[in-house]
Amino acid sequence: MGSCFSAESRNSLPLSPSSASMGIKKRKTTRKKMGSRNCSFEHRNEDYLHRVPGRLFLNGSTQLASLFTQQGKKGTNQDAMIVWENFGSREDTVFCGVFDGHGPFGHMVAKRVRDTLPLQLSAQWEANSKGGEDVLREISLNTAGSTVSEDAVSVSAADDDSRMPLLETEDADSHIELFQTLRESFLKAFRVMDRELKMHTNIDCFCSGTTAVTLVKQGRSLVIGNVGDSRAVLGTRDADDSLIAVQLTVDLKPNLPAESERIRRCRGRVFALKDEPDVARVWLPNHDSPGLAMARAFGDFCLKDFGLISVPEVSHRRLTDKDEFVVLATDGIWDVLSNKEVVDIVASAPARASAARTLVESAVRAWRYKYPTSKADDCAVVCLFFDKNSDDVTTFRADHSPKDLISAEQLDEGDSAGPNMLARSGTLRTPQDATDEDEDPETKLDWSALEGVARKNTLKSMPAFVPEDDENGKTGANANIQK
Repeated sequence: MGSCFSAESRNSLPLSPSSASMGIKKRKTTRKKMGSRNCSFEHRNEDYLHRVPGRLFLNGSTQLASLFTQQGKKGTNQDAMIVWENFGSREDTVFCGVFDGHGPFGHMVAKRVRDTLPLQLSAQWEANSKGGEDVLREISLNTAGSTVSEDAVSVSAADDDSRMPLLETEDADSHIELFQTLRESFLKAFRVMDRELKMHTNIDCFCSGTTAVTLVKQGRSLVIGNVGDSRAVLGTRDADDSLIAVQLTVDLKPNLPAESERIRRCRGRVFALKDEPDVARVWLPNHDSPGLAMARAFGDFCLKDFGLISVPEVSHRRLTDKDEFVVLATDGIWDVLSNKEVVDIVASAPARASAARTLVESAVRAWRYKYPTSKADDCAVVCLFFDKNSDDVTTFRADHSPKDLISAEQLDEGDSAGPNMLARSGTLRTPQDATDEDEDPETKLDWSALEGVARKNTLKSMPAFVPEDDENGKTGANANIQK
């Protein structure tokens, strides 16, 4: 289902050379055996990873973090998450990430990135820290990659210098050095990860991909690498000791001027459909597909030559005593809850162990209230707390329970975005085209993999390899398109 070739294009003609060639059939059998061996190796590797101490990827919690994911009403849960304490065998170092897959094999891509990206980042960090040029040279050989990505790396690296916050004088040198090392490690690890997906034999990433918002916390330093429209938000205190939300990442969508300019420069198209004018999407030059609702992602190689990149936006923050926790979440949360609502819910959770679950349950209730006829999206949340010795999440100043925080009145008020609370993701489809949320997709007789796995709010259609001009001289333009 992930391949964009039609059934006719996959079947050879009766008298074609491919059907008569025994050698080709033999190579196919060999490739199948190779694929089975690779699958067995990957299975053993996954078993090893799942036994690593301090590495969590299922619902649960530790003294530092809380994780929770819940399947929506659209089919297979395509969200993934991870918390890895003592990351890279370094004390007081934590790696966190959430990944939102899309497309027919998005769930496989998200899990693959969840398992492999931390290893790539750790290897790059180790090599950069020790100045291992030989190791870096072998890891970062990607001359076959897109030149778009290479150009974007230099732009991203230059822009990060201007965004880096002012640090305290006594710690400035050490934190700048850590940020520079981790920034280079993030850029190379993301690049190698995307190249590995392209060469993967068991996952078709041509029309499938995933977002990734990841962070490394070491001591009081926080370094974030982001691709796609998942989001990181900080819960901190202002001068009046009131809890506020600070968005740490930018939703990398096609409507951003810099992203749109790059895509158009690479012959990709950016426009919205008439039935969702607020959702800009990325389209192929000559065909109205796939309509991806983000400007950067792992995978999605059908668009990689037309402006889509996997280069992360890397940023840094020096934590203070006023910073209490950070929330990483997929757009199933941000589509229905504002940044301030999210930090208030996490702060009011009865215990930090249940903070992520409380937030997901609050988002599900918000979906039911705000979009009663729409199918709720998958949700994945990682809450990382900075005060290790506290049993409670934090001291919430207002007398609210989690349910009170998403009451009907506050949901209506939360539509307006304040200075520290950016607009919501806005990638979900309008309720008019959705079916009843209470329907269980796994019990529907007419359920198909493409309908349940491919996110309608992220990927509109699968590209097909058809002639550019039909007999009428048209390119098959969609009448529902607003350019």
